[in-house]
Amino acid sequence: MTKYLTPEGLEKLKKELDYLEKVERKKITESIRDSAAQGDLKENAGYHIAKENQSFIEGRIIQLKEIINQAKVAGKKSGGGVQIGSVVFLEFENGKEKFQVVEPEEADILSGKISHKSPLGETLLNKKKGDTVKFETPDGVKKYKILSVE
Repeated sequence: MTKYLTPEGLEKLKKELDYLEKVERKKITESIRDSAAQGDLKENAGYHIAKENQSFIEGRIIQLKEIINQAKVAGKKSGGGVQIGSVVFLEFENGKEKFQVVEPEEADILSGKISHKSPLGETLLNKKKGDTVKFETPDGVKKYKILSVE
């Protein structure tokens, strides 16, 4: 399945993959070797922790490779509607907000990046400047007006 990522998001994932393959793999290999040299592996907690860390890192490497192989850089489509990669300026009763709609792998609410699969992200998709959207949250229904889409 194709993943539409921003250029920055794709680059971030590539850097993470590079770091895991070149730095973390070496660290974990050394940790396993050092722990194994300490004797009985059945009762060696350090060895078991290192093996668990190795499993996690290798799983993340596989995951990143799959995402990167499926990735396409999100481009602007004509029509002005919200799509993956769009930056959306919203107005609500307490002020204004700016969000970028991205794939779940790139989502980071603290950076203003929301997943297109989140309640707000799903609601915004294909909407245009001037549209008002409503979506359900744990705090009740929220209402936003789309000021602009870039």
